[in-house]
Amino acid sequence: MLQTLFGSLFGAVPESRSTSQSGSTAGRDGPRPGRRRGLRLAAACAAAAIAASPMAAGAQTSTLTVSAAASLTDAFKTLAPQFEAAHPGVTVRLNFGASGALLQQIAQGAPADVFASADQETMDRAVSQKLVDPATRADFVSNAVVLIEPVSGASGLTSLNDLTGPAVKRIAVGKVATVPVGRYTKESLEAANLWTVLEPKFVQADNVRQVLDYVSRGEADAGFVYRTDAATQTGKVKVVLTTTGHKPVRYPVAVVQGSSHADQAARFIAFLASEPARQVLERYGFGAP
Repeated sequence: MLQTLFGSLFGAVPESRSTSQSGSTAGRDGPRPGRRRGLRLAAACAAAAIAASPMAAGAQTSTLTVSAAASLTDAFKTLAPQFEAAHPGVTVRLNFGASGALLQQIAQGAPADVFASADQETMDRAVSQKLVDPATRADFVSNAVVLIEPVSGASGLTSLNDLTGPAVKRIAVGKVATVPVGRYTKESLEAANLWTVLEPKFVQADNVRQVLDYVSRGEADAGFVYRTDAATQTGKVKVVLTTTGHKPVRYPVAVVQGSSHADQAARFIAFLASEPARQVLERYGFGAP
Protein backbone atom coordinates (compact mmCIF):
# COMPACT_ATOMS: atom_id res chain seq x y z
CA MET A 1 0.00 0.00 0.00
CA LEU A 2 2.88 2.35 0.81
CA GLN A 3 4.29 1.83 -2.67
CA THR A 4 0.91 2.51 -4.25
CA LEU A 5 0.31 5.67 -2.25
CA PHE A 6 3.94 6.74 -2.77
CA GLY A 7 3.44 6.47 -6.50
CA SER A 8 0.13 8.31 -6.46
CA LEU A 9 1.58 11.17 -4.42
CA PHE A 10 4.95 11.57 -6.08
CA GLY A 11 4.80 9.68 -9.38
CA ALA A 12 6.67 6.52 -10.29
CA VAL A 13 10.25 6.34 -9.05
CA PRO A 14 12.56 6.05 -12.08
CA GLU A 15 14.75 2.98 -12.25
CA SER A 16 18.49 3.55 -11.64
CA ARG A 17 20.84 3.22 -14.55
CA SER A 18 22.74 -0.08 -14.65
CA THR A 19 26.16 1.62 -14.95
CA SER A 20 27.67 5.03 -14.50
CA GLN A 21 30.08 6.71 -16.89
CA SER A 22 32.96 5.38 -14.77
CA GLY A 23 31.59 1.86 -15.17
CA SER A 24 30.49 1.41 -11.54
CA THR A 25 26.99 0.00 -10.96
CA ALA A 26 24.13 1.88 -9.25
CA GLY A 27 23.58 -1.09 -6.96
CA ARG A 28 27.17 -0.88 -5.75
CA ASP A 29 27.37 2.88 -5.22
CA GLY A 30 23.71 3.40 -4.13
CA PRO A 31 21.73 6.59 -4.62
CA ARG A 32 23.41 9.91 -4.08
CA PRO A 33 23.03 11.61 -0.63
CA GLY A 34 20.59 14.26 -1.95
CA ARG A 35 18.48 11.57 -3.58
CA ARG A 36 18.43 9.53 -0.37
CA ARG A 37 17.16 12.53 1.60
CA GLY A 38 14.43 13.15 -1.01
CA LEU A 39 13.29 9.54 -0.90
CA ARG A 40 13.18 9.53 2.92
CA LEU A 41 11.07 12.74 2.90
CA ALA A 42 8.69 11.29 0.31
CA ALA A 43 8.33 8.06 2.27
CA ALA A 44 7.64 9.98 5.48
CA CYS A 45 4.92 12.05 3.76
CA ALA A 46 3.33 8.95 2.30
CA ALA A 47 3.32 7.19 5.68
CA ALA A 48 1.72 10.24 7.30
CA ALA A 49 -0.97 10.32 4.62
CA ILE A 50 -1.74 6.65 5.24
CA ALA A 51 -1.94 7.15 9.00
CA ALA A 52 -4.32 10.08 8.60
CA SER A 53 -6.63 8.36 6.15
CA PRO A 54 -10.04 7.14 7.39
CA MET A 55 -9.23 3.70 6.00
CA ALA A 56 -6.16 3.43 8.19
CA ALA A 57 -8.09 4.54 11.25
CA GLY A 58 -10.88 2.09 10.51
CA ALA A 59 -13.40 4.94 10.20
CA GLN A 60 -16.17 5.01 7.62
CA THR A 61 -17.15 8.25 5.93
CA SER A 62 -20.84 9.05 5.54
CA THR A 63 -23.14 12.00 4.90
CA LEU A 64 -26.05 12.41 7.30
CA THR A 65 -28.90 14.44 5.78
CA VAL A 66 -31.02 16.29 8.34
CA SER A 67 -34.26 17.86 7.08
CA ALA A 68 -35.36 20.39 9.68
CA ALA A 69 -37.97 23.11 10.16
CA ALA A 70 -36.81 26.56 9.02
CA SER A 71 -36.99 27.93 12.56
CA LEU A 72 -34.14 25.56 13.53
CA THR A 73 -31.75 27.05 10.96
CA ASP A 74 -29.42 29.00 13.24
CA ALA A 75 -29.32 26.46 16.06
CA PHE A 76 -28.70 23.47 13.78
CA LYS A 77 -25.99 25.31 11.87
CA THR A 78 -24.20 25.64 15.20
CA LEU A 79 -24.91 22.07 16.31
CA ALA A 80 -23.87 20.29 13.09
CA PRO A 81 -20.11 20.98 13.44
CA GLN A 82 -20.23 19.86 17.07
CA PHE A 83 -21.78 16.55 16.08
CA GLU A 84 -19.24 16.11 13.28
CA ALA A 85 -16.37 16.75 15.69
CA ALA A 86 -17.67 14.06 18.03
CA HIS A 87 -18.22 11.59 15.16
CA PRO A 88 -15.18 11.53 12.84
CA GLY A 89 -16.02 10.57 9.29
CA VAL A 90 -19.59 11.88 9.47
CA THR A 91 -20.62 14.98 7.50
CA VAL A 92 -23.97 16.57 8.38
CA ARG A 93 -25.91 17.99 5.44
CA LEU A 94 -28.67 20.37 6.53
CA ASN A 95 -31.89 20.93 4.58
CA PHE A 96 -34.28 23.59 5.92
CA GLY A 97 -37.82 24.49 4.95
CA ALA A 98 -41.43 24.45 6.05
CA SER A 99 -42.16 21.20 7.88
CA GLY A 100 -44.96 20.24 5.48
CA ALA A 101 -42.80 20.93 2.43
CA LEU A 102 -39.98 18.81 3.87
CA LEU A 103 -42.40 15.95 4.47
CA GLN A 104 -43.52 16.19 0.84
CA GLN A 105 -39.89 15.98 -0.26
CA ILE A 106 -39.33 12.85 1.82
CA ALA A 107 -42.52 11.28 0.48
CA GLN A 108 -41.27 11.91 -3.05
CA GLY A 109 -38.01 10.12 -2.36
CA ALA A 110 -35.67 12.98 -1.47
CA PRO A 111 -32.69 11.72 0.55
CA ALA A 112 -33.05 12.30 4.29
CA ASP A 113 -31.94 10.49 7.43
CA VAL A 114 -33.41 12.72 10.16
CA PHE A 115 -36.66 14.70 10.08
CA ALA A 116 -37.28 17.49 12.62
CA SER A 117 -40.71 19.13 12.47
CA ALA A 118 -42.01 22.29 14.13
CA ASP A 119 -45.31 20.65 15.03
CA GLN A 120 -46.86 17.35 16.04
CA GLU A 121 -49.39 17.27 13.20
CA THR A 122 -46.74 17.04 10.49
CA MET A 123 -44.87 14.32 12.34
CA ASP A 124 -48.15 12.46 12.86
CA ARG A 125 -48.60 12.45 9.08
CA ALA A 126 -45.04 11.21 8.65
CA VAL A 127 -45.81 8.29 10.97
CA SER A 128 -49.13 7.47 9.31
CA GLN A 129 -47.43 7.49 5.88
CA LYS A 130 -44.67 5.23 7.26
CA LEU A 131 -42.03 7.79 6.34
CA VAL A 132 -40.32 7.79 9.75
CA ASP A 133 -39.57 5.18 12.38
CA PRO A 134 -42.10 5.86 15.18
CA ALA A 135 -39.88 4.11 17.73
CA THR A 136 -37.28 6.88 17.30
CA ARG A 137 -39.71 9.80 17.63
CA ALA A 138 -38.95 12.26 20.42
CA ASP A 139 -39.81 15.85 21.32
CA PHE A 140 -36.61 17.86 21.79
CA VAL A 141 -37.55 21.57 22.10
CA SER A 142 -40.47 23.92 22.62
CA ASN A 143 -41.17 27.40 21.29
CA ALA A 144 -43.73 30.20 21.34
CA VAL A 145 -45.57 32.13 18.63
CA VAL A 146 -45.36 35.92 18.77
CA LEU A 147 -46.93 38.83 16.94
CA ILE A 148 -44.28 41.17 15.52
CA GLU A 149 -44.23 44.51 13.73
CA PRO A 150 -41.37 46.38 12.01
CA VAL A 151 -39.26 48.69 14.15
CA SER A 152 -39.31 51.30 11.41
CA GLY A 153 -42.79 52.64 10.75
CA ALA A 154 -44.43 50.58 13.48
CA SER A 155 -48.18 50.92 13.91
CA GLY A 156 -47.91 50.83 17.70
CA LEU A 157 -49.82 47.56 18.08
CA THR A 158 -50.66 46.40 21.60
CA SER A 159 -53.27 43.68 21.02
CA LEU A 160 -54.65 41.31 18.39
CA ASN A 161 -57.68 43.55 18.00
CA ASP A 162 -55.40 46.35 16.80
CA LEU A 163 -54.79 44.29 13.63
CA THR A 164 -58.31 45.22 12.50
CA GLY A 165 -57.43 48.92 12.36
CA PRO A 166 -56.84 50.86 9.11
CA ALA A 167 -53.13 51.33 9.87
CA VAL A 168 -52.56 47.61 9.33
CA LYS A 169 -52.97 46.72 5.67
CA ARG A 170 -50.80 43.59 5.29
CA ILE A 171 -50.31 40.77 7.80
CA ALA A 172 -47.73 38.08 6.99
CA VAL A 173 -48.74 34.54 7.93
CA GLY A 174 -47.42 31.08 7.11
CA LYS A 175 -49.41 28.95 4.67
CA VAL A 176 -51.74 26.83 6.78
CA ALA A 177 -51.38 23.74 4.59
CA THR A 178 -47.60 23.40 4.92
CA VAL A 179 -46.26 25.84 7.52
CA PRO A 180 -46.85 24.95 11.20
CA VAL A 181 -46.63 28.56 12.39
CA GLY A 182 -49.49 29.29 10.00
CA ARG A 183 -51.64 26.68 11.73
CA TYR A 184 -50.72 28.00 15.18
CA THR A 185 -51.61 31.50 13.95
CA LYS A 186 -54.99 30.36 12.67
CA GLU A 187 -55.81 28.60 15.94
CA SER A 188 -54.91 31.71 17.93
CA LEU A 189 -56.89 34.10 15.72
CA GLU A 190 -59.88 31.77 15.58
CA ALA A 191 -59.86 31.65 19.38
CA ALA A 192 -60.07 35.46 19.31
CA ASN A 193 -62.76 35.41 16.57
CA LEU A 194 -60.42 37.33 14.24
CA TRP A 195 -59.32 34.88 11.56
CA THR A 196 -62.16 35.56 9.11
CA VAL A 197 -62.12 39.28 9.82
CA LEU A 198 -58.38 39.58 9.10
CA GLU A 199 -58.13 37.11 6.22
CA PRO A 200 -58.31 39.78 3.46
CA LYS A 201 -55.13 41.33 4.87
CA PHE A 202 -53.08 38.13 4.87
CA VAL A 203 -49.85 37.79 2.89
CA GLN A 204 -49.11 34.07 2.59
CA ALA A 205 -45.52 32.92 3.21
CA ASP A 206 -43.83 29.63 2.32
CA ASN A 207 -42.06 29.33 5.71
CA VAL A 208 -41.63 31.21 8.97
CA ARG A 209 -38.40 32.88 7.84
CA GLN A 210 -40.25 34.41 4.89
CA VAL A 211 -42.81 35.86 7.31
CA LEU A 212 -39.92 37.36 9.26
CA ASP A 213 -38.41 38.81 6.09
CA TYR A 214 -41.68 40.42 5.02
CA VAL A 215 -42.01 42.23 8.36
CA SER A 216 -38.34 43.13 8.81
CA ARG A 217 -38.27 44.75 5.36
CA GLY A 218 -41.49 46.65 6.04
CA GLU A 219 -43.37 44.77 3.33
CA ALA A 220 -45.95 43.73 5.93
CA ASP A 221 -47.28 45.76 8.84
CA ALA A 222 -47.36 42.75 11.15
CA GLY A 223 -46.72 39.03 11.17
CA PHE A 224 -46.70 35.88 13.26
CA VAL A 225 -43.41 34.05 13.84
CA TYR A 226 -41.74 32.00 16.51
CA ARG A 227 -40.06 33.73 19.42
CA THR A 228 -36.72 32.29 18.28
CA ASP A 229 -37.08 33.83 14.80
CA ALA A 230 -37.95 37.26 16.16
CA ALA A 231 -34.79 37.12 18.30
CA THR A 232 -32.61 36.98 15.16
CA GLN A 233 -33.87 40.38 13.93
CA THR A 234 -34.17 42.46 17.10
CA GLY A 235 -32.95 45.57 15.30
CA LYS A 236 -35.63 45.31 12.61
CA VAL A 237 -38.69 43.81 14.31
CA LYS A 238 -40.20 44.07 17.75
CA VAL A 239 -42.41 41.62 19.60
CA VAL A 240 -45.89 42.94 20.36
CA LEU A 241 -47.21 39.96 22.28
CA THR A 242 -47.02 36.20 22.73
CA THR A 243 -50.07 34.45 21.30
CA THR A 244 -52.37 32.07 23.13
CA GLY A 245 -55.25 29.81 22.16
CA HIS A 246 -53.22 27.33 20.09
CA LYS A 247 -51.70 23.91 20.72
CA PRO A 248 -48.38 23.85 22.60
CA VAL A 249 -45.46 24.40 20.23
CA ARG A 250 -43.29 21.31 20.62
CA TYR A 251 -40.82 20.04 18.02
CA PRO A 252 -40.55 16.28 17.37
CA VAL A 253 -37.66 14.56 15.59
CA ALA A 254 -37.37 11.02 14.16
CA VAL A 255 -35.23 8.79 11.96
CA VAL A 256 -36.48 8.61 8.39
CA GLN A 257 -37.70 5.15 7.42
CA GLY A 258 -35.23 3.33 5.19
CA SER A 259 -32.31 5.61 6.06
CA SER A 260 -28.99 4.10 5.00
CA HIS A 261 -27.41 5.76 8.06
CA ALA A 262 -30.02 4.88 10.67
CA ASP A 263 -27.44 4.33 13.43
CA GLN A 264 -25.88 7.75 12.90
CA ALA A 265 -29.34 9.31 12.63
CA ALA A 266 -30.25 7.83 16.02
CA ARG A 267 -27.01 9.20 17.45
CA PHE A 268 -27.87 12.66 16.13
CA ILE A 269 -31.26 12.53 17.87
CA ALA A 270 -29.58 11.42 21.10
CA PHE A 271 -27.09 14.26 20.67
CA LEU A 272 -29.96 16.79 20.61
CA ALA A 273 -30.81 15.74 24.17
CA SER A 274 -27.22 16.06 25.40
CA GLU A 275 -26.15 18.90 27.70
CA PRO A 276 -23.92 20.63 25.11
CA ALA A 277 -26.75 20.61 22.56
CA ARG A 278 -29.28 21.80 25.16
CA GLN A 279 -27.07 24.79 25.92
CA VAL A 280 -26.93 25.74 22.23
CA LEU A 281 -30.69 25.35 21.78
CA GLU A 282 -31.38 27.44 24.87
CA ARG A 283 -28.99 30.11 23.62
CA TYR A 284 -31.14 30.43 20.51
CA GLY A 285 -34.28 30.79 22.61
CA PHE A 286 -35.72 27.26 22.52
CA GLY A 287 -37.25 25.83 25.66
CA ALA A 288 -37.34 22.31 27.06
CA PRO A 289 -39.85 20.01 25.31
